[in-house]
Amino acid sequence: MKPYLVSLAVGLLVGVIYALFNVRSPAPPVIALVGLLGILVGEQIPPLIKHSLKTDKTASWLHDQVKPHVFGQLPQCKEAQMRLAASAAAGPASGERRHG
Repeated sequence: MKPYLVSLAVGLLVGVIYALFNVRSPAPPVIALVGLLGILVGEQIPPLIKHSLKTDKTASWLHDQVKPHVFGQLPQCKEAQMRLAASAAAGPASGERRHG
């Protein structure tokens, strides 16, 4: 999450600098950004139709298809990454009980 906040903060800073120098931003107008959002969402329609036509619906379409494509790999803190690596290395025989 930190890279997203840093990116937003730097973008705000650059916007303020542009305003102080009376320079127009080279970034696309908001309408273009809305169009890009439409593209991301529209790309999910064919997989949604394919998923709805499948007889075996064990996987979550939203979790397995949409989330990784639209949001990408979200950053995690190092502690969470270390816990995931440790639990993967330990496997199910580590004595942990998982509750459904």
